[in-house]
Amino acid sequence: MDPASHGEGRFVAPKEWLDRLFANGQVATQYCDPQGNVSMDEEWNINGSFRAVEGIMSPDGRVLGKMCHVERQGDHVAINIKGEQDMKIFESGVRYYSL
Repeated sequence: MDPASHGEGRFVAPKEWLDRLFANGQVATQYCDPQGNVSMDEEWNINGSFRAVEGIMSPDGRVLGKMCHVERQGDHVAINIKGEQDMKIFESGVRYYSL
């Protein structure tokens, strides 16, 4: 199961906004099955987000908004304990924009 801590939240947008986000390449991540197929199945799209959108980026690609918590994996799922998070996605962003 994916680490999630967003309660009842899900990504919702009108069709024209969804079309624009996809056309602009701003949809960063989507809910997928283990084979990598984008899925609306509630087993994989755990909150029913429209078009299985899990994360989007600002038009310039500098801001990422996500639903699931990739830092809450393993033995410490949903527990905020300093030093126990997987922060690679955030560290990669800092490294990229520090160049």
